[in-house]
Amino acid sequence: MMRSIRGLGALLAALTLAITIGGSAGAASDRRAGISPTSISLPDGFQPEGIAIGPGPFAFIGSMADGSIYRADLRTGRGAIISRGPGTPSLGMKIDERGRLFVAGGTGGDARVVDSRTGRVLATYRLATGPAFVNDVILTQGAAWFTDSTNPVLYKLPLRDGRLPTAAQRIPLTGDLVYGDGFNANGITPTPDGRGLIVVQSNTGGLFRVDWSGATRRVNLHGESLREGDGLLLRGRTLYAVQNRFNAVAVLRLNEAGTDGRVVRRVSDPRFDVPATVAAFGSRLYLPNARFDTSPTPTTPYTAVAIPRP
Repeated sequence: MMRSIRGLGALLAALTLAITIGGSAGAASDRRAGISPTSISLPDGFQPEGIAIGPGPFAFIGSMADGSIYRADLRTGRGAIISRGPGTPSLGMKIDERGRLFVAGGTGGDARVVDSRTGRVLATYRLATGPAFVNDVILTQGAAWFTDSTNPVLYKLPLRDGRLPTAAQRIPLTGDLVYGDGFNANGITPTPDGRGLIVVQSNTGGLFRVDWSGATRRVNLHGESLREGDGLLLRGRTLYAVQNRFNAVAVLRLNEAGTDGRVVRRVSDPRFDVPATVAAFGSRLYLPNARFDTSPTPTTPYTAVAIPRP
């Protein structure tokens, strides 16, 4: 009897460990219990970067390798590629109420709009003709805005009455945000009052408020830095900033104008492996592990992980 009890205890401990680390056993246990899995396996060699969620419990994840887009059901963890890429990256992504995915094209210097239901490419925009790194995108009322980590500009797609434009507008960045070596403007989100944008500069750790005209002003972080800052997510006045190679998400409290912010905490997870971007669903944050410090191969495994929203 004691031997059986010890065996049962060991089994329960193993299952608890599997659930904690978010491996396949944990995901399977979550599904049996009717709980959405906290770790989602992606195709080997996929090299995920951007993520968008909605409508409903579906995540769309872009590939740095070839630009393919993978759709995952957050309730089961299962998914499939819905759109084969053009051979250039799919980085930051956002989805609108019409189910259109706006996709930043990285070194391709372009942007795409993809139907999230069919995977069909609805529009493609050439944003830059020389070296570029179109990194992230945000949707505001009336426009989609893309950052470029190589060139000090934002690219704007006006969306009058929701219609896709024929071409993008180039908005030069002026003021406090000065480009240097490495990755510059990266993640982007609206200000809490909706009257401007906020951009993080990865190489300096600076956070900047950006007017619609492109004029930038440094956000007062009270001595803090967001180095390796990547994807941004705003909920009310709370800003979540992924610091990819630090394997952390900084949680900031902003003022309404987005000119002042304080880091109130940083959260991490043992399953983080250089997460790049973040999206929310329910009470969770979902982050794809980009694994930038791991040499990619066709068989390299990748995951997206969920954590409780701080």
